[in-house]
Amino acid sequence: IPNPESRIPNPESRIPNPESPMPLILYSRDGCHLCEDFEQELRRLQDDWGFEIEVRDVDTDPAWARAFGDKVPLLLGQDTEISRYFLDLAGLRRYLGRA
Repeated sequence: IPNPESRIPNPESRIPNPESPMPLILYSRDGCHLCEDFEQELRRLQDDWGFEIEVRDVDTDPAWARAFGDKVPLLLGQDTEISRYFLDLAGLRRYLGRA
């Protein structure tokens, strides 16, 4: 009889690296300390967790500035908000596990 606890994922376990990394978009702003910290955290996880990061400065595009303004840093996967202001590791793990 299989142990039911063996099906419960360990929250500290590493997410396997998929064959092609998942694209994520980080909306950011130059001179934003929260944005810099957020990006550094993502970069540390990037290779092990299997995603690519495209950083977009909201001040370089009027549409981004209107849409996101002071709501940075903001991490999106496709059209799904993963986290805002601070990196939500559980949210990122859930998002990557869906793919």
